[in-house]
Amino acid sequence: MRGGTPSTEDFGQRLRFLRARAALSQEALAHAAGVSVRALADMERGRTRGPQRRTVRALADALGLDADEAAGLEESAALGRPRPRAAGGPAAPVALPLPRDIQDFTARDAALARLLDLVRDADPGRPQVTVVAGQPGLGKTAFAVHAAHRLAPHFPDGQFALDLHGMDAEPTSPRDALARLLGPLGLAEAAIPAGTDDRAGLWRSLAAERRLLLLLDNAADEAQIGPLLPGTGPSLTIVTSRQALAGLTAVHRCDLALLRREEAVELLTRILGPERVRAEAQAARDLADLCGHLPLAVRIAGQRLLSRPHERLGKLVARLAAEGRRLDGLQAGNLRIRAAFALSYRQLRPDAQTLLRRAALAAGADFSPETGALLAGLTYDEAVACAEELTDAGLLQSDPAAERYRFHDLLRLYAAEQVEADDGPAVRDDALDRTARWMLRRATAAALHFDADHDHTAPSGDPDPDAAPTGREEARAWLEAERAQWLAALRRAHDTGRHRQVLDTAEAMHWFSDLNQHWEQWVEVFQRSSDSARALGSRREEAVHLNYLAWAHNLCAHDPRAALVSADSALAAARDSDDGLQQGWALGYGAGALHRLGRLEEAHTRLREAAHRLAAQETGQARLAELSILNALGALLRQLGRAADALDIHRRGERICRAGVPGRADELIAFYHAVHRQQIGNDLAALERWHEAEPSLRQALDFFDAAQMPAWAEQARLDLGRVLGAMGHPEARQTLLAARDALAELRSPRQAEAASALADLGEAGTGR
Repeated sequence: MRGGTPSTEDFGQRLRFLRARAALSQEALAHAAGVSVRALADMERGRTRGPQRRTVRALADALGLDADEAAGLEESAALGRPRPRAAGGPAAPVALPLPRDIQDFTARDAALARLLDLVRDADPGRPQVTVVAGQPGLGKTAFAVHAAHRLAPHFPDGQFALDLHGMDAEPTSPRDALARLLGPLGLAEAAIPAGTDDRAGLWRSLAAERRLLLLLDNAADEAQIGPLLPGTGPSLTIVTSRQALAGLTAVHRCDLALLRREEAVELLTRILGPERVRAEAQAARDLADLCGHLPLAVRIAGQRLLSRPHERLGKLVARLAAEGRRLDGLQAGNLRIRAAFALSYRQLRPDAQTLLRRAALAAGADFSPETGALLAGLTYDEAVACAEELTDAGLLQSDPAAERYRFHDLLRLYAAEQVEADDGPAVRDDALDRTARWMLRRATAAALHFDADHDHTAPSGDPDPDAAPTGREEARAWLEAERAQWLAALRRAHDTGRHRQVLDTAEAMHWFSDLNQHWEQWVEVFQRSSDSARALGSRREEAVHLNYLAWAHNLCAHDPRAALVSADSALAAARDSDDGLQQGWALGYGAGALHRLGRLEEAHTRLREAAHRLAAQETGQARLAELSILNALGALLRQLGRAADALDIHRRGERICRAGVPGRADELIAFYHAVHRQQIGNDLAALERWHEAEPSLRQALDFFDAAQMPAWAEQARLDLGRVLGAMGHPEARQTLLAARDALAELRSPRQAEAASALADLGEAGTGR
């Protein structure tokens, strides 16, 4: 030892020892010596092995070294400097070797194949550049390193890897990066030009003569990359970045996707061994799903289990299943999924940070800029700009067709944590309330486009009339796209006591819900609205919304027992409020439930009573209710084997439709007429009057298709298919196949009828 300093030739180790002895932080020593913290860190880590003499003298002075210690520090620095060239001789190359390949690298075969094809088909005079970008944790660097090792034989003049520290506070400058690239090509330090442009020019002229593979890892932006790209020659540059680097032109882009489930399990298998994974095959699949098939998360889970050879996979699955503990469970040593996300989050502008974390509060699988703006307290245009920035940073994925964005599941959990850390409960609740109020106003205005009783000349009440949906098609599209969001808003309004808004929204949804019977959430909508009516003490409104709820249980959730309970409660509320119309509806919905439960005589009695009550009323609403009751009564009579009586009942309903209902739009009456045409067709079919049944059913189907009412259309298609089958019509099979598939997608119980009808058709065709 000399002066207490370890006897070593390694400059970085010596410098680190001296700094620790002087009790100085890197920041303090860097400030005292007049160098950057990055430069000092590179020296201590061995990335810079031979700093210039003036830098060493400044460090020695800042450390207070005596003459001998300063000389020793200079000696170790000199050993790391390039040797002077002999006359005419080349400079000693400074290596930039590829990092170690990962032995258990998994999947990415298609991406590797495309890269190999790129190299094989390349024009020798045109250097190739491929950009590997995407969200944190996709394994971009692992892929690039693996690809570089696979491609190395194609580039005999050298393979160089350079970490550009793109996510650090001070990324590597193009000037410094060029100096590090020129060293391996044989240039002495003194021969490297001072300016960035001169260095770039020299690099391009030397690279043009060689078959080089250049791996530029962790790039910050296009400005950092541009000067490093060769201009001519047979080289290949692989660039990895969390940014999209969309400004780089004429480059090949390698879009890495999430692993498929089987690929994620294969990665676990390669880490843990086949026996351990085979012993808990389902747990391995569950673990892959909980990791969101994100390569980094799967690797962390695997490394954690590898370090605990006696721990079962199921134990980690149980831990990760709790969302609140998932990110905590995804860490193994210095591998932490939360740290990978935090690195990107810290790089964002404040507005983009706000949008990222607040968007985690949005309901559903994706969100619109509208929702993001409301949650983040930004304008729409600001939200779009931030969302695009986040997409370029790999933190959001954009929808390929619509202006909507989605999170990876793990990143959503991280963003939600930042809401608690950076905003707190009060700010979070304010954002949710603001968004819920706006969403319900927009949902109510959109739904009123379908309300037969609404005065469409009145102001809509939309919170942003200039951007509001215009017409039914736009309104339908918005209600569909934002279904999860307005339903969450309804829940929040209900839970925070805004019962009038809940009722207004649900009432506006009434007619729209009839067009979308296949949406099971109508049960929740009308359960909450009937609860809100009860909270407000309005028995009449409670009867109305309990009837809506009975309808939803019957036709959306296919739960007749729950429907009967709701209908009976509605009947009691309607009697308390002396509302004859709602009594009629309640009797009808109760009858529908009894019908589905097989209690046909009880259903028949209720329907007769409902029809009698409604026929005695003179209002337009009573006529519409009567049409619905007659429709159900006729269907029940047909099932009881009284098809002729059913036909009489449905003809009676058709006469009401043809006469019209005062105060009701022609389009609405046309819907009721189509329903009765369908029932008349079925009555005629039951009477085996097939050729009369066909046109009636086609008329009903045409109306439902044109009105975009799939729940109605597909049942009519099934009815038509069965009639066509009985007639031996060539369209029968195609019609029944379409009905079966559509009814299955709608989760309709009648899909079994379609399958049975197809089977019957097949047997008839074989003569059995």
